[in-house]
Formats: sequence, C-alpha cells, structure tokens
Amino acid sequence: MAQLHQRRSQNAPGNFYVDATCIDCDTCRWMAPTVFNRQDGQSAVYHQPTTDKEQWQAMEALFSCPTASIGTLAPPDSIQEVQARFPRPITPSVFHCGYHSEKSYGAASYLILRPDGNVLVDSPRFAMPLVRRIERMGGIRYLYLTHRDDVADHQQYRDYFGCDRILHKADITEETQDVEIKLSGSKVRKLALDLTIIPVPGHTKGHTVLLYDDRVLFSGDHLALSPHLLHLYTFRRHCWHSWTEQMASVERLKEYEFDWVLPGHGHSFHGDRSTMGRQLDKCVEWMKTVA
Repeated sequence: MAQLHQRRSQNAPGNFYVDATCIDCDTCRWMAPTVFNRQDGQSAVYHQPTTDKEQWQAMEALFSCPTASIGTLAPPDSIQEVQARFPRPITPSVFHCGYHSEKSYGAASYLILRPDGNVLVDSPRFAMPLVRRIERMGGIRYLYLTHRDDVADHQQYRDYFGCDRILHKADITEETQDVEIKLSGSKVRKLALDLTIIPVPGHTKGHTVLLYDDRVLFSGDHLALSPHLLHLYTFRRHCWHSWTEQMASVERLKEYEFDWVLPGHGHSFHGDRSTMGRQLDKCVEWMKTVA
C-alpha cells in the first residue's frame, strides 16, 4: 500500500496521491490521464478527480499500479465495485485485465473472449479477485506471451487454469523453459482462424505480436502511441536486440489490416484502416530519424 509519509510533494492537494515508490511505468498516466502526469521522473497527481469518470479512472489506476504506489487519504468505499470492473471491456470481446505486475515493469495484459477458448495476452499479477472474474468469464485456453519481458506470473496462471503458454524460442529463459508451445523461425503462424501470430524481432529477438479477428493487434513492447509525437512509435531506448530489425518489423505490419493497437507499455491507438496505414508510415519515418 502507498504510504502517506512517502507522499511526493509534487502531488496536488487532495485525496489521491502517489508516493516515492513509483517506478515511472506510465500505467496511471494512460489509465487516468486527466489525474496523473509525470513530474521529475515519477508520476504524480496534478488534478484531483472532480467527476465520476475521473474518480473511477483514478481508482482503476490505483488497483492496477504494479507497486501499490497510489494511495488515498480517505479509505475508498468502492473496493469491490472497482475489483468487479476488471477485466474491463475495450471491445465486446477484448478486455484490459488491470492488476499490472512489477515483474513486467507494469505491462498491461488483455483477455480475449472466444467460443473456442479464451486467450490471456501477457501476464497480469496473480490476484484472486481478477482470477475469479476470469474464471467466471470462461477461464483461459492459451496464455500468449509477446516476449520475454512481460511473463510476470505466467506459471501461476498455468497452474490454476491449465492453459497452454505460447512464447518464441528465441525469448525463452530458464524461467519459461517449460512453456507448452514454443514458436520458432520468422514465419507467420495461424493459431486459429481468428488468431495470427506475427514475428516482429527488434525489441527482443523473439518478440511476436498477436492479430485477433483482423481488428486488434496486441503489440507487446513493439509498438504504441506516443502522446508527444501524436503517432505510433517504438521504444528506441528499450530496443534490446536490433533497431534495424525493428524498423523492418514495423514495415511488415503494413501487410495486415487492423484498427486497434493494444500495447504492453504505453498508450493504445484506435483508428480506421487507412489511418492505421498512415500511422505506420509515420512510425517508420520517425524511426529513421533516431536510428
């Protein structure tokens, strides 16, 4: 839990605050952008919630914070209601799980509801309120891991749901050596008619992205929206494998149609197919300037 004696001085006066344990993961800033911002290398409350929407967003960010660095002066009276909001719908069949994990530096994870078996994209914290909600929503058939960084509590989800974990061989570590489905090579793989796995080396050697129903791209750490550049971009400072390969991987995505980009880190993007194509073009051109 956040500690009042560690409350950052940059917080605006009022109920919500961020304490000094913040790891600057950006979770609260994209979940509640009118409440939290970045000040001196960490998050802080710059505007106390004044509407019901802001109040709910701030509470959702509090529950999602991977280091429990967000607190309130008054005990929240809607804990169970907030817990029941996760997984939170983005589309009728795609949900944000919340409960980000410090093990993956606060990466987002998502749940896809499918008649042929649900898919958990990357691993959230293994928190029982979330686990029970997922169980009531039909459990998990596959736990798809975009890359080695965002595996978090994958083993606990495997043990509880008996799901098959999916990860590229090039990103397997000692911690993930027992995953059930090991991808290999650079060929696109159809996991099902509505699930396409696309290798996108760059951030890591074995990074892949998941395209669901030709509509939603789960991009892991490969691609996100920059609120400063105002277009899709990639993380130059956190490219662990090859920037050149990552540029080629972004180019490769132009072969596919989708209207959502849901990243592990950073802001999501929603637009029509032509807009998405222009966004990818802007991303590649920007990448060339920072190569």
